[in-house]
Amino acid sequence: MGVMAPLAAPDVDTERHTGADVRQSPQRPWQTVVWDDPVNLMSYVAHVFREYFGLAREDAERLMLAVHHDGHAVVAEGAREQMELHAQAMHDYGLWATVRQAPS
Repeated sequence: MGVMAPLAAPDVDTERHTGADVRQSPQRPWQTVVWDDPVNLMSYVAHVFREYFGLAREDAERLMLAVHHDGHAVVAEGAREQMELHAQAMHDYGLWATVRQAPS
């Protein structure tokens, strides 16, 4: 069986222009957001959170349920470079993930 190409991340506009200056603030942390998708089982998503982030079962399941019910969950927060590494790792596991600056 051949290797399947990864699915593209959803097209999400995380910075909506409100007429105000929308420059990125260096004081606000960045977030890795995992999005719901039609492919991965909930048990697999929880497994990824436990394996990659080292979360306890309860925390992994809470985040997985947020992804399932709310459509997304913030799984990490910190420096932009680290959040980009986390998002790439989520892609490597086959999950949809994006990076955004935390709301103020």
